[in-house]
Amino acid sequence: MSHNPERNSQVSEQNGQVSEDTERLSPIPADESTSASAPDSSEPAHAEPAHDLSALLKKAEEEAAELKDAWLRARAETDNVRKQALNDVAKAHKYAIERFAQELLTVRDALELTLATPNASIETLRDGVQLTLKNLSSAFEKTRIVEINPLNEKYDPHRHQAMTMIESEQPAGTVVQVYQKGYLLNDRVLRPALVAVAKSKESAA
Repeated sequence: MSHNPERNSQVSEQNGQVSEDTERLSPIPADESTSASAPDSSEPAHAEPAHDLSALLKKAEEEAAELKDAWLRARAETDNVRKQALNDVAKAHKYAIERFAQELLTVRDALELTLATPNASIETLRDGVQLTLKNLSSAFEKTRIVEINPLNEKYDPHRHQAMTMIESEQPAGTVVQVYQKGYLLNDRVLRPALVAVAKSKESAA
């Protein structure tokens, strides 16, 4: 085997270079890798969500109970108002004529007083009837009952009832005779007036 000093020198340099490369690529020691990847035990742990959910559920249940209680109170109040309204309507129907009935009591008293007068003359009876009529007119006025007496007025089919037509010098459609007065209650017709209406002589011919 020949000894070549130059060749041996080159081999030695190559071996040294390989050794350096090997050292650079060698793995990190296990203890250093572990310490680098291990979590820091000093970091705080995340709080459990169970406690928060329990608190939210309790709060929701309390709010639901409050709403239910408010609804029950409102329902009870509504029922009371409805019952009171029905009671008021029933009373209104039952005692609607109470005021008018009180006014009629004076009319009855006047009639009884007239009839109770012994040996009453015609003038006494007449005075009693006039007093009775006055009391009745006062009762009508207080309860807003107004008479319809449309003599010489234009015929109104909503308030008058024509019984016949009569030839007259007055314009056609004029009420020329009232057979029976009518009456209004707060602008509502209680009874229409029974009347005779004028017709022109030309239309009659």
